[in-house]
Amino acid sequence: MQQQQQGQSMQNQQGMQNQQSMQNQQATQTPPNTLTNKDLSYLKDGMSWLLNAVKKFNHYANECTDQQVKQAIQRVCQTHQQQYDLLLKHCQTQSQQGGQTASQQTMQ
Repeated sequence: MQQQQQGQSMQNQQGMQNQQSMQNQQATQTPPNTLTNKDLSYLKDGMSWLLNAVKKFNHYANECTDQQVKQAIQRVCQTHQQQYDLLLKHCQTQSQQGGQTASQQTMQ
């Protein structure tokens, strides 16, 4: 009987810890409403890298004579372009909400 009570008590503690862990995960998954200068720096670097990759992949695709390779390079280029566009859209949304965008930070 005492072992059953101890087992139930441990299960209750584990259940409470799991709930707290889930709440902490949910809280950390929600991005902040504003961007810090460090965030902007990361975005700027990421966007620069993506844009540079898009330019290089476009060049390589135009130089390629093998159609299968050319199509593969174009798909990779398109993926990088979509990622760049997504980051740009997020920055523009932040700008409209009163935050600074990476492009605004670059101009300063």
